[in-house]
Formats: sequence, C-alpha cells, structure tokens
Amino acid sequence: MSIRGIKIGLRLALPACVLLIGMASFGYGQQMVDKTVATVSDGGRTELITYSDLKWQLALQPNVTLNPPSSEDLNRALRLLIDQKLFALEAERLPRDPATKPEINAKINELVSYFPTAVEFERRLKSVGFKSVSDPNFEQIIAQRIAIDKYLAFRFRSFIVVTADDEAQYYKNIYVPEFRRQHPGVIVPSLASRRAEIVDAVTEQRVAQQIETFLDEAKRRAEIVVLSPV
Repeated sequence: MSIRGIKIGLRLALPACVLLIGMASFGYGQQMVDKTVATVSDGGRTELITYSDLKWQLALQPNVTLNPPSSEDLNRALRLLIDQKLFALEAERLPRDPATKPEINAKINELVSYFPTAVEFERRLKSVGFKSVSDPNFEQIIAQRIAIDKYLAFRFRSFIVVTADDEAQYYKNIYVPEFRRQHPGVIVPSLASRRAEIVDAVTEQRVAQQIETFLDEAKRRAEIVVLSPV
C-alpha cells in the first residue's frame, strides 16, 4: 500500500489604469486586451494577477474546461494564484539560483504526465496563447513555479524531524485503520516494512500544517485586492 501524500492544493486602492494592462501579444500574432483581476502586496512590492494568469493556471489542470472557463474554476485558480503570489513575495527575500534548463524540462515533463498525451497538453497551452511547450513565456512561468518549490522545500520541509514515536503513532492511528478499511482480511504490513512511506506521509502532513499557518499569517499581513470579480 502506498501512502498518499497530503496535497496542498489557497485593500489597497489602485489607480483605474491598472485594470487594463494594454495590448498583450499571444500566440499566432493574436492581440487581446488583458485585465488585472487582483493584486497582492506585502507593503514593499505588488504582484498582479491577470485574467491570462487564471487561464494559464487552468490550462495546466486536466479535465478543466477552458473555452469558456466556469466561474467556479476561475475563482479556484484565483485562490491558488493568490497563495502562489504570497509565496513568491516571501521567496524574493531569500537569495537563490535561477532555475536551470534541465529543471524546467523536468517540471514540464511532470506536468505533461498528468495528461492523457503530450499532444493534449500542448493543445491546451496553445488554446491560452502559448506557441508550444518551448515557448519562452511558458518556460518563464515554470521557472517561477520552480523558485516557489525551492522556497517551500527550504522553508518548510528541510527542518522537519520525524521521530520513532511519530512513526509509531502514525502507523497505529492512521496507517493500520486505513489499510484494514481498504484491504479487509489482509495481513497488515509491519511498521518496519513501511517506514520510509510513513516518514514521507508524516513529513507531508506537517508541511501542509505549516503552510496553512504561514498562509493565514501572510494573508493577515498582505494587502489582497480583487479588482475584477470572475
């Protein structure tokens, strides 16, 4: 039995001129007007979230309709991007090496693996304005995601210590009951045989808890303004 990691899936008035960013160029020479949907500020720097950002986010999610996207999906993407912007603002405070080309390629391959085919993935990218998976603008977005991943790994995961007692408690209270529910009548694997998986699960559980606490505190400190409801 593999243990499923816990996934983390998240008032400042601005001049009216930021509502329209202007004519932005997308794939195939299309011209379209983008708009700022929300802003996230830490008092020193402001991050914009545009309608295109929401569409790009939805394009990376399998089985989500893009044309037209639903209000529910757009708002879910907005909440996720607000969380990402809060992490990005915090990550800017720490020096880091930029994402390498192999790291970007590996991340793109990971995203592609969630879709039925690479062709389907690229089709969705093209539908929101990218020319291909090698589009520099798309690679820049992936590089930003990698920067956030690195920050999360450093900020939340690297300092977690899982003790033998933690392993035993998780095995007794979570692993065993869940295994028996899914596999009635089957002998439960020993703690020793599943230790690595249990350590990973406890680690991810604590990372999720710490991230939730961080986001709650960050949202209280930040200025988050929704300028154009979706």
